[in-house]
Amino acid sequence: MLTIAIVAMVSTEYWNQAGTTKTFGNPLELTWLAGVSRQASIVDYGCGYGRLAGELLAAGYTDIEGFDVSAPLIERAGQEHPAARFTVLEDPPRLPREDASVDVLLLFAVLTCVPDSDAQRGIIAEIRRVLKPGGLFYLSDYCLQEDERNRTRYRAQEARFGLYGMFETSDGAICRHHERAWLRELLTGFEVARERDVPVVTMNNNPAIATQFLARR
Repeated sequence: MLTIAIVAMVSTEYWNQAGTTKTFGNPLELTWLAGVSRQASIVDYGCGYGRLAGELLAAGYTDIEGFDVSAPLIERAGQEHPAARFTVLEDPPRLPREDASVDVLLLFAVLTCVPDSDAQRGIIAEIRRVLKPGGLFYLSDYCLQEDERNRTRYRAQEARFGLYGMFETSDGAICRHHERAWLRELLTGFEVARERDVPVVTMNNNPAIATQFLARR
């Protein structure tokens, strides 16, 4: 079974190399942010190359900051979306933001890339710390998929990782798909306002279903 340290090392190397070539597709439902001021402080945790920042800028939001562990992705984000701010996350999950300083926090397809349960809890605790009371947490990630391709790889790799739903992709990413109850558990202490499942195309061009939650601190 791989240790947490090895998984973290493999993941960082992946996002600095193969991960820079990927296209991310979990959709942002802007209507879920209706009523949020265009001057609100919005943070995209695990922003990649800044896709969501670009959509938010196009919608008129002006105070957007993205964080990611991958320096190459952050560099690309800054080049493509200079009106937003992008910072390499040096000490994850710690965000260099003050307590209760963020109005909206986005976490899109990040938990799937951080498969350890305690590490996921740490990310959620950090999100709770930086969100203002009443602030919005928009989570988009993958529950366990029902198609045979995914079920086959869950079963094949369960012994290796000690968790059904955790797997390594053909190009070296270590990922996790979640029981819905686990994502709900992570949201304990937040008030869930919206939930939906939406069809997506994964970074490796496979069809999947993403689960999205909008929750309030």
